[in-house]
Amino acid sequence: MSDRLQNLYDEQGQSPWLDNLRRDYLTSGELVELRDGGVRGLTSNPSIFQKAISGSDDYDDQFREMSGDDPSTEDVYWAMVVQDIHGACDVFSKVYDHSDGTDGFVSVEVAPDLAHDSAGTESAARELHQRIDRRNLMVKIPGTEAGLGPIEAMIAEGRNVNVTLIFSLPRYEQVIEAYIAGIEKFAGDPDAELSSVASVASFFISRVDVEVDARLEEIGTDDALALRGKAAVAQGKLAYDLFRQKFSGERWDPLAERGARVQRPLWASTSTKNDDYPDTLYVDELIGPDTVNTLPDSTIEAFVDHGTVERTVDRGVDEARAVWSQLAEVGVDMDDVAAQLEREGVESFAEAFDELIETLAGKAAEMRD
Repeated sequence: MSDRLQNLYDEQGQSPWLDNLRRDYLTSGELVELRDGGVRGLTSNPSIFQKAISGSDDYDDQFREMSGDDPSTEDVYWAMVVQDIHGACDVFSKVYDHSDGTDGFVSVEVAPDLAHDSAGTESAARELHQRIDRRNLMVKIPGTEAGLGPIEAMIAEGRNVNVTLIFSLPRYEQVIEAYIAGIEKFAGDPDAELSSVASVASFFISRVDVEVDARLEEIGTDDALALRGKAAVAQGKLAYDLFRQKFSGERWDPLAERGARVQRPLWASTSTKNDDYPDTLYVDELIGPDTVNTLPDSTIEAFVDHGTVERTVDRGVDEARAVWSQLAEVGVDMDDVAAQLEREGVESFAEAFDELIETLAGKAAEMRD
């Protein structure tokens, strides 16, 4: 393996995380190898667990053992998830220690059917923190409107949060506000160690280009077609610019002096979906300090092989603003794009969760027969 992943952090201050988790990563030692090769954390989601559990027999022994006690299917699901998350947290605890709590995090998501349920999300997030009980755990809370209150509440309690499913700059600004407001509440205790709280804000990247490109092709003008493949990176650069603005100045600086950590932007969904685009596009173009890029296996392999380690996230910000203006001029409503992608993201995770529960229920029925 090349040193590109390690150099990404050492030279540019960006943390590469793995966007995947399977039981055999833990049992084979592959996750340790990835960590030692420069991967500094891990994210999971319902779709990842659906593929892992349905696509292998690695969970069959645990499933068979638990099914004998006749628990609910969802209880079995969460037991499997918690075991994997515990194992991954153990693997990355070394990174957490060496980075003084900046990296080494493992993320698990609340049940996807809670995305529009504030009270349910807050309760589930707190329960996951208490159940898993690892210092390098981040609980994922969707960045929906209903998620903003729970994000603030969890931060105010000193808990680590990965805000997921962010698709727009206005929503990202609300997420930052929820984080800072939560830190301010946590700081109300003069003995609170603000440095103990970590958070990332997960901006989904490639899905933006998929949707915007389709709209540009439907518009079909030369000006519209010339904008294909530009929206996602432009939005990422504008998000980073907003991040730098918000985490400085008279409101943030006193919190930073007490040890508060910035809420790092995290680039998610960074595998390219269009074969015409470079397979490392969404890594190469969004590299910079205080950021995270969470990568699926194939994108890690591509970046290790031929990625470019160079600061790019704050290069061409004026051009990014121009792209944003041009998208509006040709008729692409980016607020509508974000709303659609949020709906689809929530639905996709919910469908994966429901499919897995149905599969597990079927397995349990077969064992009883």
